[in-house]
Amino acid sequence: MMARPWQTPQLLLAILVALVALTHQERRKTFMSVEEVPVSEPQVIATLQFVINDFNKKSDDKYNFRIVRVLKVRKQVTDHMEYHVNMEMRRTTCQKLETTNCMFQEGELYKQIECFYSVFVVPWFEKYKILNKNCTDG
Repeated sequence: MMARPWQTPQLLLAILVALVALTHQERRKTFMSVEEVPVSEPQVIATLQFVINDFNKKSDDKYNFRIVRVLKVRKQVTDHMEYHVNMEMRRTTCQKLETTNCMFQEGELYKQIECFYSVFVVPWFEKYKILNKNCTDG
């Protein structure tokens, strides 16, 4: 049985689309890696600084927060880089415009939160974008 002349281009197009899709999937799998990385890595430090600045800028709290402890950092690499960060933050004595000598709050103003962030990062352009954020009282 032979394909009619008008069916041949459709069949070839379907085959081409399938091959492109398979090649794209194969390439994504090949170049993808996920690994836990140390907090001391320079790009992690820069990402954490971006996260805390963004958090404080968008927060309705009168006081700034600061990172107490980083629990885990994972780096995911595909066609871009993502950092997935679990951390604890506490309210400081510094109000919004203050940034130096910020001690942690004690007493009734004490507040600690645990946060998970996913951050899109293009390090060579110093580009950051928060993809996901979830903070809960600790």
